[in-house]
Amino acid sequence: MFFESAGEGVMTHGETVRAAIEELRKALGSLENALDMRFDREREHGEVEGEVRRVNADRSRLAQELDQSEFRANRLEEVNREVSRRLVTAMETIRAVLDR
Repeated sequence: MFFESAGEGVMTHGETVRAAIEELRKALGSLENALDMRFDREREHGEVEGEVRRVNADRSRLAQELDQSEFRANRLEEVNREVSRRLVTAMETIRAVLDR
């Protein structure tokens, strides 16, 4: 960094300072790029966490709705059995009346 190729000779003090400043600028640019990438990853990570929370909330809501639907289906099945039982009883009563 401080010496040019053999054919050109030694760098002057001003050239050395300018070269060091340029290297520092490149290093700062690399650091800025690395920080930008890190911030982007953290933002994306935050967005993913938010999406996971939304998915979990949806899952909980859907599980609750499924439980309610299963309860209603079971209740309808019970009502259906009771209606069937009553229809059989009514049909038996009608047959008994008609047989007399």
